[in-house]
Amino acid sequence: MSTEPETVAQTHPFQAEVAELLRLMVHSVYSEADVFLRELISNASDACDKLRYEAIAKPELLGDGRALTIRIKPDTAAGTLTVEDTGIGMDRQELIDNLGTVARSGTRAFIERLAQAQDGAGLIGQFGVGFYSAFMVADRIEVTSRRAGAAEAWVWTSSGGAGFTIAPASEAQAARVARGTEIVLHLKPDAKRYLETYEIERVVHTYSDHILFPIELVGEKGEPRQINAASALWQRSKSELKAEDYTQAYRSITGMFDEPAMTLHYRAEGRQSYAVLLFAPSIAPFDLFDRSRKGHVKLYVRRVFITDNAELLPTYLRFVRGVVDSEDLPLNISREMLQNNPQVAQMRKALTGRVITELEQLAAKEGSGGDDAKPYAKIWEAFGPVIKEGIYEDFERRSQLLALSRFTTTAGNGRSLKQYVADLKPNQTEIYYLVGDSLERLKSNPKLEAARARGIEVLLLTDPVDAFWSAAPLDFEGKPLKSLSQGEVDFSLVPLIDKETKPEEADKAAVDDATIVATVKLALGERVSDVRASRRLTDSAACLVAGGKGPDRELERLLARHNRSPGTKPILELNMRHILVKALARAKHEEREDDIADLSALLLEEAQILDGEAPDDPAAFTARLNRLITRGLPAA
Repeated sequence: MSTEPETVAQTHPFQAEVAELLRLMVHSVYSEADVFLRELISNASDACDKLRYEAIAKPELLGDGRALTIRIKPDTAAGTLTVEDTGIGMDRQELIDNLGTVARSGTRAFIERLAQAQDGAGLIGQFGVGFYSAFMVADRIEVTSRRAGAAEAWVWTSSGGAGFTIAPASEAQAARVARGTEIVLHLKPDAKRYLETYEIERVVHTYSDHILFPIELVGEKGEPRQINAASALWQRSKSELKAEDYTQAYRSITGMFDEPAMTLHYRAEGRQSYAVLLFAPSIAPFDLFDRSRKGHVKLYVRRVFITDNAELLPTYLRFVRGVVDSEDLPLNISREMLQNNPQVAQMRKALTGRVITELEQLAAKEGSGGDDAKPYAKIWEAFGPVIKEGIYEDFERRSQLLALSRFTTTAGNGRSLKQYVADLKPNQTEIYYLVGDSLERLKSNPKLEAARARGIEVLLLTDPVDAFWSAAPLDFEGKPLKSLSQGEVDFSLVPLIDKETKPEEADKAAVDDATIVATVKLALGERVSDVRASRRLTDSAACLVAGGKGPDRELERLLARHNRSPGTKPILELNMRHILVKALARAKHEEREDDIADLSALLLEEAQILDGEAPDDPAAFTARLNRLITRGLPAA
């Protein structure tokens, strides 16, 4: 740490990730350069929100009587654009921490994705690094800031290189910033259009019209005039608003550039009164799978921003963005109080129910075709894996979430369980599924063979979360869900598609099935927990399944990968009519012990390969396979 006194200008290096981010910004070719102004205004609005909240406990912070405003000053002669606010401001350490580092997980992955993006504007807003986007249009930035209630003001300066300078504000600089933050952008030659009044107004009207605080534009004669609506759109009646109003609000609130796939706007009255404006994006945000699984619904109390981490929706609805504005909660409610407040708990339950109802209404329009069918399809494509987390976590709404789920099956894509049940085969009493990590591998899985021979539809589940929610005891409309890779399966009551097909007769010369099963079990020893004749195979020689109790095969593999399960030995099922099994029966009948050992091991290793696993001993497998092939070749 530097030992220089804080009254002396000091140079600091950027955090490595920030330096890389700035390199991308300085040399950016993004078409949406407008994002810089939107992000600076959004940051200014957050600063005003924070001051208004802190002033609830410390009214003296607003004691100078200055209104909470955001002001934009273009200076054509100097080639500078200034964005200033009268919000909370920053002290020296906050300038270093907030403008020199990115204190969140996933930064490296974000930078890599940004480097590959054709248009990074949406990513910038999603990740919350909007300040640095100013380097797309500026070759030097000066930030002067005074924290509310502080005597000192500080200046942060950078040209977007390896570091930045922090120094005490001069007398003139400190006089300009009595409270809040002033950002002066020295614009690049190709960004001078942002000094034009009409260009500034265009950006503000497009992205920031519904910022709650007045945005003032200073004219050539120094006179400020407000250029945004500065109204809480969620407090207005739906009849007053148009689709474009909602789109602007969505982009302002979320920092995203797509069109919302779902908009939910209403006012709750009764025991509690609160306004709700929620959106579902049509594309997945960058942080959807952050480990924190943090929600993105902002809580206001009587138009005062409280927090964006109130957990007003369950984590499986974390893709929903928006605002909830309560008329009843106390303004000084803390995060701890939010977690334990019964009013918030009631609000959370009501909001969750309303969002799910809205999703159900969108899903019900799928069958209508046309544009009405598209919104839910977009939501499911972007957020299906997240919604399915709720099947595992939310027992109360499990049936609703199952009904909302859409699946790729052996019968098609985007299939609902309602469609599945409507198409059940005669005597079929269960809903069958298979979990794996690849759709192609699942489609060729031998465990589908008997189901395919009878035209039985099977859900093909490939999202990582599928292995978890499917482990719960589930049913839909009285039909239990059954894994084809776990426990016993019997399709004998379901008629074959080809009624002329008859099961092959067992080889009369060979030993009986029970003896074959016992022979293989003895040969494999501890490598399997059991060996049995299969009812799910028609073409393949063998497959591996899990027992009727405990985790499914795919869940077991996932847990073992993360050292959370020691793993249990699988059950080997044999197709008693397959030529390899018949060969093994003959070897038993003729007491050829070496062939029995080789064929038994080969059946297990083939089943492992078909399940996407490597044989336990690849070298031994290769030698064994070579021996068996060589025996069948004619003598040289």
